[in-house]
Amino acid sequence: MARLRSKIWVQAYLKRLELQTIAAYVIAHGDDHSGAILVKISKRDGFAELHQKTFDLQNNRNLWVKILEDLDAKIDIFLEKQKANDPDLWIVEVESANGQNYLDEF
Repeated sequence: MARLRSKIWVQAYLKRLELQTIAAYVIAHGDDHSGAILVKISKRDGFAELHQKTFDLQNNRNLWVKILEDLDAKIDIFLEKQKANDPDLWIVEVESANGQNYLDEF
């Protein structure tokens, strides 16, 4: 299966959120071609979720899973460590009070 370039995926995802008037920002711009992508969902109540793409072998498709849910500040500390270890990493932050993120469409 051909892999979509990270930059194109991020651009499409940001456009999808923009169409729903959901604020989103690129916090870390990784490698345009193959950088891993993490999506942080800030719920505006001091808490956030962190999602990562995995591959579901059983159903032969990509799947986004929540890997962390904690205080917003603690997730930021985790992300700083990840950026230090992976300069190709993309981080997208979504501001959504109810947690709506449309990752299931991607």
